Amino acid sequence: MNTRFSPSLVAALLLSLPLLVIASAAQAQTDKAARTASSNGFSAGIEFKQQASPADVGLPAYPGAQPQYDKKDDLASLTMGLWGGTFGFKLVVTKFSSEDSLETVSRFYKDALAKYGPVLDCSQNTGGARKDDKVLGCDDDKPEKGGLLFKAGKPEAYRIVSLQQRGKQVHFQLVRIEAPKR
Repeated sequence: MNTRFSPSLVAALLLSLPLLVIASAAQAQTDKAARTASSNGFSAGIEFKQQASPADVGLPAYPGAQPQYDKKDDLASLTMGLWGGTFGFKLVVTKFSSEDSLETVSRFYKDALAKYGPVLDCSQNTGGARKDDKVLGCDDDKPEKGGLLFKAGKPEAYRIVSLQQRGKQVHFQLVRIEAPKR
């Protein structure tokens, strides 16, 4: 799971957000018949912050971990949200490194993920469609070669922990994704 945030990616995301808001507004207009008479209108919003904490992801901070930057102008965390009408999406990403072993860090986060339900180990994932779209699956998510990837939650709100050994350090990313189905 590559989590580098290049300036061009951030710019592309920012440029695409207004299009999503417009599409959401158009969808809201088509859903007008479903609205109740007490509705006060349409609301929409965008959230973009170059900061997030493990608590924002809903997971504990690993003891002694440091924010991880791939290069000088890289981001170690990001929060992005978009909502309007019947549409909503939230993404929170944090990147850290630790001197502890891959096994120790992965065990810590597998235990932490368990509060969201069964923990899926997508490390050996070969991809493919889920049999039940009401249950979280690995889908096409897989780690970088030699890495580990765990998921827990529901299809509309889940967490991902991706870990990679980098020399004597473990680099790991904590991700929260919310995309409620309506």
